[in-house]
Amino acid sequence: MSKVFTITEGLENLGALRTGGQGSVYKARRIGPLITAVKLIPTPIYSENEDDKNYRNFLNEVEKLKRVNQQPNPNVVKILSSGVTESGSFPYIEMEYIEGPDLEELLKPPHDKIFTIKEVIKVADQLACALSHCHNVGVRHGDIKSNNVKFNIHSGNYVLLDFGLAVMSDEQRRTSLRNAGAIEFMAPEQNEGRMLFQTDVYSYGIILFELLAGRVPFPLNDNGENARNNVRLQHIEQPVPNLLALRKENMPESWPEDKKAMEMQVPDWLIALINKCLAKKPEQRYADGMALHEAINEHSISGGTNAELQAENDRLRALLYDPVAKSKAQAEASRAFAAEEQQAPSSDMVQISKPLFVVMMILLVGFMGIAGYYTLFYHNGKTPENTGQFADTLTGKNDTTIHTSSGEQDNNTSSENTVPVQPKTDTPQVNREIKPKVPETIPDTTQTDTSNSNPDQQ
Repeated sequence: MSKVFTITEGLENLGALRTGGQGSVYKARRIGPLITAVKLIPTPIYSENEDDKNYRNFLNEVEKLKRVNQQPNPNVVKILSSGVTESGSFPYIEMEYIEGPDLEELLKPPHDKIFTIKEVIKVADQLACALSHCHNVGVRHGDIKSNNVKFNIHSGNYVLLDFGLAVMSDEQRRTSLRNAGAIEFMAPEQNEGRMLFQTDVYSYGIILFELLAGRVPFPLNDNGENARNNVRLQHIEQPVPNLLALRKENMPESWPEDKKAMEMQVPDWLIALINKCLAKKPEQRYADGMALHEAINEHSISGGTNAELQAENDRLRALLYDPVAKSKAQAEASRAFAAEEQQAPSSDMVQISKPLFVVMMILLVGFMGIAGYYTLFYHNGKTPENTGQFADTLTGKNDTTIHTSSGEQDNNTSSENTVPVQPKTDTPQVNREIKPKVPETIPDTTQTDTSNSNPDQQ
């Protein structure tokens, strides 16, 4: 869209982002790379002094908005500046530019018609955080709707935008809402020109309903006056449609059957929260954003999505504070313990697992094999003649060794049991003495010759 006016000095107009009866939002650039969003209020201010009622009201509301940014919140757009345009004398609010789609765009193709339960709970928490932050400093937004909540692609947070109605006077707000307000998101009391903290809570509930069901409770078929009046009456008189039926109707065909079944399990606490937000009378809703955010935190921390845990928690509380219930529980525990004692195996029996039994049997067979081998070859200290050769073969020794048995030697045999081995090569002959392996037997001292007492004799 072409640039039609100058906003103010040092703020370049880059064209309109969105236009409507409640004002237009323009993309702007300050000196340098900083991109911002500028909200123009449609009611001009002809005199920039406090004698002008519109200008005075504008300054009062801007002061409230400044309190919103005294403590930054990741779910609330930052208000950078405010003033009056050079062309047309329109009051404006300069805000940070959030790059990313809004909720209305995320519900249109190529996106799915509904959000997953997990993402809805994320939106519910972050948008309630934004409302709590604003209401805590006395700021009522007044224009909560799906295209005023953007997804920041850089931070991954949902951000509340457009505080245009917040800076309007009551008369300007009433006129703006009557002619060009987002009637699908308006609370019943807004038809009377009232804007309360509970008004924002009602619009919040409409957003959550739309994300789960795929459409708002009372859609606007056309922008004619009759259609708008019908929607107003439906907000005042008609009950809210069945959310789960609409969700099932708008379930994406591309989702697998198991995901469809899982996504129909909307937590009861979330449905109850939405129904309370959409109560016709303001006093029946959550009082403000703080109470709303507290309810969200209570369910998410206490595990409200798990009915079994909640039931167990209630049971334990009853046992703690109800003596009758406590005595019954103790009696049931005693009976259960007695039944377990009767079914328990006798203390004389030892039970072991099957894998442990197999390991024990393998070890037992191995031990018996070793014992049998030892008994066969080393019984009474006798060793077969080939035992030494077999051992040398296993150890890789090929040298010739002469084995003797002490039981077969004559008493006149010399104690020298080593025999030199002559190598078969042409290298100089080297006498190598190879000591035979002597079986580990206990010598009989009564029959040992004294000539063998010196085994080191060469």
